[in-house]
Amino acid sequence: MLATKRASPEIWAIGGGKGGTGKSFIISSIGNCLALQEKRVVLIDADLGGANLHTFLGIDKPKVTLTDFLEKRVSLSRLIVDSGIRNMGLLIGAIHSLAPDGIKYSQKLKLFRHIKNLDADYILIDLGAGAHFNTIDTFLLADKKLIVIVPEITAIENMYYFLKTAFFRKLMTTLGDHGLKDVVQNTWKNRGTYNISNLNELIVYLKGLSKTMENIINQELSGFKNHIILNQITSSQEVMIGSSVKSICKKYFGLDASYVGYIEYDPIISRCINKRQPYMQAYPASRCAMEIERLTENLLNGKDIRARI
Repeated sequence: MLATKRASPEIWAIGGGKGGTGKSFIISSIGNCLALQEKRVVLIDADLGGANLHTFLGIDKPKVTLTDFLEKRVSLSRLIVDSGIRNMGLLIGAIHSLAPDGIKYSQKLKLFRHIKNLDADYILIDLGAGAHFNTIDTFLLADKKLIVIVPEITAIENMYYFLKTAFFRKLMTTLGDHGLKDVVQNTWKNRGTYNISNLNELIVYLKGLSKTMENIINQELSGFKNHIILNQITSSQEVMIGSSVKSICKKYFGLDASYVGYIEYDPIISRCINKRQPYMQAYPASRCAMEIERLTENLLNGKDIRARI
C-alpha cells in the first residue's frame, strides 16, 4: 500500500488540550480526504491512555501497538495496520504497560526519529487530552500544528493553556540549545519586575536583550504556526469564534495563526461512530463532509477561510 519512498513525510498533529472536541473524528476524516487524493497516509493514535482512532474507521482495535516498538523492538513500519481505507494505514499508541509520563526521553527521541522515516506522504498524529510534556513534544514535532476547539469557554481556556505550554516549551528548548535557558527562566520568574504579563511581551523583552537573541528567536520560532479548526458549531455567529482565537494567538503569543475551517454540528456523526461507520465514507456528500474537504484543502494550500456572519 505504501510504496515509493519519498524524502520525508509531512507531519500533522492535532491537539487542543481538552477532550471531547472531536480531534479523532477530524484527523481521521482529514486522512480520508488525503487518501482519496492518492496521498499515502499513516494515522498515528498517540493517546497512550485511551487510543480509539480505530473506532472512527470502523475497524477492530489492532493487536500490535507502540508497546511492540518500545519494548519488543519491532520495526515501526511493521506495526502499521490496514485502516480499511485505500492509501491509509493506522498505528495505535495504546501502551498497556506504560503511562503517558512513563516513556523515557531516549525512547521518545527514538520514536520521533522512526516516525520521520515512515514511508508515507503524510503522517497524521492524534494527540490525547491534556498538556503533558510528552503530548506537547509530539505536538512540537509536527510540521503543521492543528488546534481543535468547540464553541465553549472551557475548550478555549484549555486551548490557551495548551498553546501557552507548547510555546514556552519550544522557547525553552530553542534558547536552551544556545545556552540561554536560564535567561528565559529568570525573566519569566521575575516577569512582574520587567512589566511582562504574557508570552508575547516576554518575546519582545528577550529580543531586546541582544541581536543574537533576536536572531535566534526569529529563526527558530518562525515555524510555530497553529492552524485552528472550530468544531460542532450550531449558528453562523459561532463561526466567528475561530477568528477570535486567531486574534488571541497574536495578542498573547505574538504568533500568526491560521483559521482553516469549521465543522457544523451533525448528530449523524455520533451515530456513525456508534455504528462503526467512517463518516466520510458513509456521507460523502453531506455538508460536514464538504466542510472537512474544504479545511483539508486550506491546510494543503496554506489558506484561511473568510469567516462571515
